[in-house]
Amino acid sequence: MLRLPATLMRGGTSKCWVFDADDLRAAGVTGGPDGRLDTVLASAFGATDPRQIDGVGGATSTTSKAVIVRPSAEPGVDVDYLFAQVGIGTAGVEWASNCGNCATAVGLYALHTGLAKPVHPTTTVEMRNENTGVRLSATVPTPGGVVPELGDATVPGSRALGVPVALGFRDPAGATTGALLPTGNGVDRLEPVGGAHPADGSHTADAARSADGSHPAYGVDVTLVDAGAPAVLADAAALGSDALETVDAFSALVPTLTRLRRAAALRMGLAAPHDPVSHSVPKVGVVAPAGDYVTSLGERIAAADYDIAVRMLSMHAPHPAIGLTSAVAIASAALSPDTIPAKLAENRPVATLLRLGTPAGIITADVSLDDTGAVRAVTLHRAARAIATAELLVPALLQESV
Repeated sequence: MLRLPATLMRGGTSKCWVFDADDLRAAGVTGGPDGRLDTVLASAFGATDPRQIDGVGGATSTTSKAVIVRPSAEPGVDVDYLFAQVGIGTAGVEWASNCGNCATAVGLYALHTGLAKPVHPTTTVEMRNENTGVRLSATVPTPGGVVPELGDATVPGSRALGVPVALGFRDPAGATTGALLPTGNGVDRLEPVGGAHPADGSHTADAARSADGSHPAYGVDVTLVDAGAPAVLADAAALGSDALETVDAFSALVPTLTRLRRAAALRMGLAAPHDPVSHSVPKVGVVAPAGDYVTSLGERIAAADYDIAVRMLSMHAPHPAIGLTSAVAIASAALSPDTIPAKLAENRPVATLLRLGTPAGIITADVSLDDTGAVRAVTLHRAARAIATAELLVPALLQESV
């Protein structure tokens, strides 16, 4: 067996296995993405089984995640981390994105392991995501210079207590494409690649046909944004949605949104036509005006209590809440004129505060602007804790062929 030390952390509404890069190196796992590391993670998680029974994966997109952490050589940065979205039912590992919930966990992990030094009364851990180059900060209460193991903070979607962490995304715009709005437009019109129409026929078909003539072409208004992570935010109404659905009901839109993600990847220059299809980049979902709804935990939410209704995908499934990088993308877009989120949230009470209505409840994003009006930082308030420290036993036979 290959023996790998690891720590299981909860960050927000995700669980992540955190590996120290030195431990991987000591175990002989020196290849990066698309190399031995992919094989080791897929084996450790039991990724080829949809239930991930023979591994440590959680068999959902929010619990099949890994992070590799190392001290940073960049001035002013404490740690670098590499995020992996491990496949479920497939040995594939996605490396193209970032996960804010796992970044929350990394900040607390860095303090627990001495990668960052705690000071009284709070400590800010500076981090860099290696996948995207995005800079983040995690601010944790450390009274007397002591790192807490548990706190009294909760997040929408979970009643579990954790250590409060203020997660800030620094200068989030354009990390992947070079621009907040990669096409230069606040609104673009896309046809989902594959061409299938929404199941309820609620779209408006154009007279034109697709290039191969196989089906009528139709357009969906979207905002393409790159902040925190690249994202495509579709006008919910164009897909027969009001962005107030339960997670189960929203699953009906997964096939269409999956095709829309591919169309957006091509339009944003994130992929070429013959590149493999990515199921993590860009983030994809729908936005709509606020309305009354009931959360997954049975809480009633009034339209007056938030600014934008949103439903997002996580890989192949509806996200039970919202990925933090998606929240950053929506908040940044809302501060940019002529985007769909900006129009939806134009009457919000506080210009630099955006309240998102998600299946789990209301997520609030605090936006800081620089002197030019550009987004300087987006901060979200989360909770985290360490769940276990372990030695993972990865079948050695699977490693010999690599």
